[in-house]
Amino acid sequence: MLSMVLCWSVFWPGSTWACDMQASWMQRACDRVEEIWTTGTNDLYLTGWAWHNRSMYSASKIREFNEAAWGGGFGRSIYDEDGDWQGLYAMSFLDSHKRIQAMAGYGFLKIAEISQHWRLGAGYTLFVMSRKDINNYIPFPGVLPLVSAQYRRASVFATYIPGRSGSGNVLFVFGKWSF
Repeated sequence: MLSMVLCWSVFWPGSTWACDMQASWMQRACDRVEEIWTTGTNDLYLTGWAWHNRSMYSASKIREFNEAAWGGGFGRSIYDEDGDWQGLYAMSFLDSHKRIQAMAGYGFLKIAEISQHWRLGAGYTLFVMSRKDINNYIPFPGVLPLVSAQYRRASVFATYIPGRSGSGNVLFVFGKWSF
């Protein structure tokens, strides 16, 4: 729980540690975070699947992994002036070893509107994460690719965690409901 609080505090819009810097790009980032938080929609995240690349692990190791990454979280998001999605989120879920993993971050998706109700997106997420098997729950930063398919208020997201043989190489799929 402490790790989740630490992760979320980095991105909390009331935090001024980064916004006190004088760089104009940092001020624009802080303004965007504040806009997302104050004018964005509420988002409920549900996690559920972490597929381990079968070509990077032995069959016996695959059997040891938890691929039901159940959990959830909360976020806020907007569609910006270009129609692209930007969001803040925090979530916790079961990792590959059935231990709690916490993360909080920012996501950006360049959006293609397929029809009135369907949107596809591709972009990235910047985050702070905490895991038992990496730094013993001490939060660490990361960046990953992010894709989505959205129908009305429901979205499915996916990201791929790269790695080497026996490490990483996980497709993580989760959902979002905006309300």
